[in-house]
Amino acid sequence: MAGRAMSAEILINIGPRESRAALLDGGVLQEVFIERASRRGLVGNVYKGRVSRVLPGMQAAFVDAGLARTAFLHVDDIATPDAQFDAQSVVAAGGPGAPPAQVRPKTEDIRRLLSSGDDIIVQIVKDPIGAKGARLTTFISLPSRFLVFMPRGRGIGVSSRIESEAERSRLRDAMHAIVREGHPGGYIVRTAAEGVPAAQLAADLAYLERLWAHVRERSLRSSPGDLVHEDLPLPQRILRDELSRGVERVLVDDPLEHARLLQFARDFIPGAEQRVELYAGQRPIFDLHAVDEDIRRALDRKVPLKSGGYLVIDQTESMTTIDVNTGGYVGYRNLEDTIFRTNLEAAVAIARQLRLRNLGGIIIIDFIDMQDEAHRRQVLQALEQALAPDHAQTQVASLSPLGLVEMTRKRTRESLEHMLCEPCRSCEGRGFVRSAETVCQDIFREIQRQARQFVSRELLILAHQDVVERLLGEDSAVLAELEAEAARPIRLQAESLYEVDQYDVVLA
Repeated sequence: MAGRAMSAEILINIGPRESRAALLDGGVLQEVFIERASRRGLVGNVYKGRVSRVLPGMQAAFVDAGLARTAFLHVDDIATPDAQFDAQSVVAAGGPGAPPAQVRPKTEDIRRLLSSGDDIIVQIVKDPIGAKGARLTTFISLPSRFLVFMPRGRGIGVSSRIESEAERSRLRDAMHAIVREGHPGGYIVRTAAEGVPAAQLAADLAYLERLWAHVRERSLRSSPGDLVHEDLPLPQRILRDELSRGVERVLVDDPLEHARLLQFARDFIPGAEQRVELYAGQRPIFDLHAVDEDIRRALDRKVPLKSGGYLVIDQTESMTTIDVNTGGYVGYRNLEDTIFRTNLEAAVAIARQLRLRNLGGIIIIDFIDMQDEAHRRQVLQALEQALAPDHAQTQVASLSPLGLVEMTRKRTRESLEHMLCEPCRSCEGRGFVRSAETVCQDIFREIQRQARQFVSRELLILAHQDVVERLLGEDSAVLAELEAEAARPIRLQAESLYEVDQYDVVLA
């Protein structure tokens, strides 16, 4: 949140079975968070699990943690007496949930660490996505407003988003003074701690100590598959993680949730209560700044640019591809200038779309090819600058000669599309269905097959209205020939519930 303008605000909408939060900057939607009662996000939850299978070839294990699918635990995420988080290295790697920097001579054989049937305490670092189970770690990390406590860690790290070296030194010195000699565990000072006095850091540390004692005690009493510790619900989590000095206000449209947020702010974010307001307007809260409309547009494949150009975003299992096109933008100087300006605008739009859609994994951006090397550098720089406010860890490779940019964005929760949508039942997620002409050809072949193998009074064709109209129109002559060849009438019947590529040839 560092560097966010004072016009930033958070809108929280509470529904019967769903909570939503929108993060806006200057009235423009930057990020949306959705939590449904039917499937709350699991990242940060701590479970007592049981090892169901050890895979020596992958140096990993599957763990039954009481979830719908077994979860995945890699050997590098298994804590041992000689393996610990290094807090400063974790900050460099992208914060809690990133692959931990460990003090371990070498990766051990997982068979020395785990066996089928073992009970272990695990934390989810990546939600189940698609057909993949959750990703686990035994290096537990517990966040508060200003700190992250790592019971199996060591040292003190400071968020890399705090740029002032003087402030980083002040925070590090304050933490060293607070943490008692011989105190187990490591700490990361979060971005929200910038400018916070040592007394508040000490209060956070005491809270985390109490929380860890509670987690340990509950883990001893739990059975395999039990939830030991659950992260905060979405509204409080947004307040904890996103409310910084750059957020001017938080609007919530539910009186009970407003009261809970005020109490949470009094307990954990002193001085922030005045920024938490109850929205009592007649219009739905997400109608403000057209948030619902922005969410609907974020599900579209095509994203228009103000200049007249557009992006085409395709999300697949293996990667996301983004194609940049000039569209109706013709510029006013020359082709190279037109391409450069389109690519610059696209770079900013792409960074926003990645956050808004929560796209992660491998991302390939196909910028329009530029001849000028200076233009190429400026477009890449614009992309990196636009990605800077993103909380998710990103890595951008250089622009290739073909104008392709390879980048990655850390994925810890489902994308907006996966959260709100399901594969099309007609095309099964392919994005296309067979044409009416193709279906007619299939029907002709089926008529011939049925007529040769079976005896009947007539043949009944059940199909979509578009297919029936084609059979009665453009393909009527072919149908007449087949009727003569089959020596029996062929009757057509339009079925309103059929999709275009569905049909049946019935003996009657």
